[in-house]
Parts: sequence; structure tokens; C-alpha cells
Amino acid sequence: MNHVLRAGLAVLAMAFTTIAAAQNISIATGGTGGVYYPMGGGIAAVLSKFVPGMQATAEVTGGSVDNLKLIGSGKPYVGFSMTDAALDAYRGEDKFKGNKVPLKTLMILYPNRMHVVSIDGRGVSKMSDLKGKRVSTGSPGSATEVMAFRIIEAAGLDKDKDMKRERLGVAESVNAIKDGKIDAFFWVGGLPTAAVTDLANTPGTKLKMIDHSEVVAAMNKKYGNLYVEDTIPKAMYKGMDADNKQATVMNILLVNENMDDKTAYNIVKAIFDKRTDVIAVHKEAENIKLENQKTAASPIPFHPGAVKYFTEKGVKLN
Repeated sequence: MNHVLRAGLAVLAMAFTTIAAAQNISIATGGTGGVYYPMGGGIAAVLSKFVPGMQATAEVTGGSVDNLKLIGSGKPYVGFSMTDAALDAYRGEDKFKGNKVPLKTLMILYPNRMHVVSIDGRGVSKMSDLKGKRVSTGSPGSATEVMAFRIIEAAGLDKDKDMKRERLGVAESVNAIKDGKIDAFFWVGGLPTAAVTDLANTPGTKLKMIDHSEVVAAMNKKYGNLYVEDTIPKAMYKGMDADNKQATVMNILLVNENMDDKTAYNIVKAIFDKRTDVIAVHKEAENIKLENQKTAASPIPFHPGAVKYFTEKGVKLN
């Protein structure tokens, strides 16, 4: 009898372990100096607190490209990404050549604004001035790098021949420009980005934000309508002389298409129900709105679990 009881308890323990493991969710975010990481931490806290049986943790990653690869692993990942990198993964193109990732969108998040940043004294005031300069185009696993390469190309420059290129995250880029190791850097993120605020507030440093919105039409012609001409207001960062005319792309929250409908539904519901908790962590979460959930805003189809939630809320996705 004891053997039977023990065997039964062992089977039950295994079953409970499997159930528990299924509800361990990792949020793939980005570097510590950007917006993905703190917002991902806010989302993880909401999911752990308000979805019964779910334990969510935010992971530091290289950014969108890394996140999409993690989702592709089939493990329970929820990932932040820009739409351009996500479309490459979905189609199996560029950095995902021959490796299509079976993606579904959970929700549209907030606009990601490209920052092309320099400081006074480095001789950079327009895109063509990057020629011959030391420039960081973002960390290797980031969508900053994807978008930076497209902007450089659309501006008529060669990323390999026209500049000495570094591959640094935003926090590392800020340190490098302060130390005189680079002259400018690319960073695509929400407003405000903590690392750029830090640079702008550094004594003896005057921020220079480089206009580049003129390249958006050429980028959209080649890559599809993923980018819009946008503005970073001059009040955003100390030292800006004028509004910065730049390129913007949307951020989306993605999962593997194999995520079950109930889990996807619960994640979306918890984030919208407790949106104020996420806003308290980062102001960009104010842009996570029901009215922004449109199929036109994401090149990746919505997950059926997300569709169920939005339908209940009366949202017309098309």
C-alpha cells in the first residue's frame, strides 16, 4: 500500500511540477539603460501578482533580435520587439535568414523613437557629418542596429566604409561618448531614455540630437511602411536647441504561436487591468491603450487569446 501511495504521490508531484513550470514566464527585454527593461520588470510584477499560478521574471538581453530568437526557442518567453525586427524574424529574413520564428502579437506597446546623438565639439550636426567619425550603431542583438543600418543606408552612407563602427548598448554608448571614445551613437527607445537623460545632464556637456526624418520615405520604400516621421520635443532632454525631427517605429509585445490561448488572454488582461502599475514604473506605458490595438500597427498577426480579450472590450482590430 505504501508503495502504491508513494507512486501515486510521485505522479501527482510530477503533474504539479509540470503545471508550475508551464506558468513560469520570462520577459525578454533589453539593456538596463533603455525602456524595455524597466517596463518589462513592471509587467513581470503585474503578471506574478495578478495571474494565479504565474511567476514572471524580466531578463536583461541585447534587445529585439535576441528577444525574437528566445521566443523562437519555444521556451515560455514574452518578448519586446520593434516591428521591423519582428517582421524579419516572421519572414526569416536578414538576421533570421532561413530561420523563421512562429510569432504572434499580444499587444501594441508604445512608439520607439530613433535618437542619433552627439555632443558639442565632435563636429556632428547632420547625418553626412558621420562620415569619418567613430559611431556606435547599437548592441549586436538589438533592433537599434537593424534600424541604424537602414537609416545610414537611406542617408547615402556606407556603414562599413564611411565610419569607424562600434556596437554598444545605450548605457555603454553614453559612457564612451563621455570618455571621448566615440563621436556619436544611435539608440532607438522610448521617451525619456534614462541613459540619454544622464548624458544631457552631465556638467560641461551639451547634447546634440541629429535630425534624420528625411530618410523615412526611402526606408519605407525599401522595407515596407514600418516607419513614420516623428519628433522628440526639445523639452525632453536638457540642452536641446530645437525639436528633433526623427524616425519612429512601433514596439510590440510578442510570443511564440504555440502559447495556449488562455495564457495569452490572461497576460493581456492583467497588463490592461493593472496598466497604472506599469505606468508607475515607466511613463511610456501610458501609450499602451486599447484604441492603439490595430492590425495595421503590427505586421505580425494577433494571438487568438489577445483577440478574445480585445473583442470582449469592444476593440475592432481591423
